[in-house]
Amino acid sequence: QVQLVESGGGLVQPGGSLRLSCAASGFTFPMNAMSWVRQAPGKGFEWVSDISTGGTVTHYADFVKGRFTISRDNAKDTLYLQMNSLKPEDTAVYYCAKGWRAMSVTSQGTQVTVSS
Repeated sequence: QVQLVESGGGLVQPGGSLRLSCAASGFTFPMNAMSWVRQAPGKGFEWVSDISTGGTVTHYADFVKGRFTISRDNAKDTLYLQMNSLKPEDTAVYYCAKGWRAMSVTSQGTQVTVSS
């Protein structure tokens, strides 16, 4: 079955960086667009970014544009999210998901906390 395992979260100061990873299994990763989604405390899910199968087309939510970079390694069945210039409002659980503008979350996510 589809399995997505996120890692790389943690506590970081404002202005800092983190790199999230999502290890995929149970489906043909290179044939699927992928997304990152997040859920801040007390709020609903919000789409963050997505990427095409080959990695050449990417999209970002306005609130992360210019700070976050999505990428993938199809040889390793792994999705990444490089997060720079982090802000306290980026604090959330981050999830990866299959598809464009994906909002259906089936994994545990990784906690990102931005605080001084």
